[in-house]
Amino acid sequence: MKAETAQSSGQFATFFVADLFFGVDVLRVQEVLRFQQMTRVPLAPKVIEGLINLRGQIVTAIDMRLRLGLAPRAGDLTPMNMVVRTEDGAVSLLVDEIGDVLDVDSATYERPPENLDPAARELIHGVYKLKDRLLLVLDAERTVEFALERAA
Repeated sequence: MKAETAQSSGQFATFFVADLFFGVDVLRVQEVLRFQQMTRVPLAPKVIEGLINLRGQIVTAIDMRLRLGLAPRAGDLTPMNMVVRTEDGAVSLLVDEIGDVLDVDSATYERPPENLDPAARELIHGVYKLKDRLLLVLDAERTVEFALERAA
């Protein structure tokens, strides 16, 4: 059923993590921000970068590089915050670069490729074949659930 949801949605807010190009249903995105000061959470898993204060709302920030099992971001690169709404509230995904909002054709939708890294594959609904690359459709709920479960 989740794959059908991804297929029927035509607009995705996009972002980059390393050389991977992801999209999240645009209706899930609350806002996009520059890097915010964070409060570290003692004993939290490494994927939880910390907490940010978003106009009085405390939001957990998840480092998508670590969540996907990729190498940490170089020290001189500052991540961006893509704040997404989930069933448990807002969560910030720390990403390398923010892309555009894309309209995609449902005819280009496919299931996730078998050769995708297992850490990334479990977070992907499917892919859209674009003209020059693949758009990986991120399952925001699964991404957040797993990270927060490990923090508990």
